[in-house]
Amino acid sequence: MAQQTDKDIKKNFDNSFTRKFGFPVRRPVDKIVDELRDTHIEFIQQSPFCVMATADTSGRCDASPKGGLPGFVKVLNTRQILIPDVAGNRLFQSYQNTSENPHIGLIFFIPGVNETVRINGSVEIVSDQKLKELEIALEVQNPDEKAKVLQGMLVTIDEAYGHCPRAFTFADLWDKDQIDENSGTPKKLND
Repeated sequence: MAQQTDKDIKKNFDNSFTRKFGFPVRRPVDKIVDELRDTHIEFIQQSPFCVMATADTSGRCDASPKGGLPGFVKVLNTRQILIPDVAGNRLFQSYQNTSENPHIGLIFFIPGVNETVRINGSVEIVSDQKLKELEIALEVQNPDEKAKVLQGMLVTIDEAYGHCPRAFTFADLWDKDQIDENSGTPKKLND
């Protein structure tokens, strides 16, 4: 994306919220690009975790955590990444959603790093055979007997950008004392 003028910003971001609270300044607008920068690629290659957001055609949303060894999400080029699907709960909510509505949002994390990389794009579901041809292997910590790559998502990037650390600072997310206090304490969330 080319650098936007003030007129472009007003046109592209005109909505009831920006009219009420103000339009974005140039810096956050100009960081949104239509392909991965080298810094984005390096971040994804170091990231062991991302959250995938999808929605069905009715707008019902799903946010699904995905994890593996750093770089488990493969950068194929500056416009495409591949997310291997490791066998899990067999609900396939993200896959069902993207088979109806191919739009996807991703946010990549590196433990201890306050910045993130965000990607918005569209998905094509990739078969296990295609993954074998691409030599995509299981890349996870602590695999169990069920862990295997079933299929994948080929994401074509519409938008990519680094996101600032403000939310992490507000949450003090990587506070070592809090992490130590919570470590090893299972949360029985489904009882």
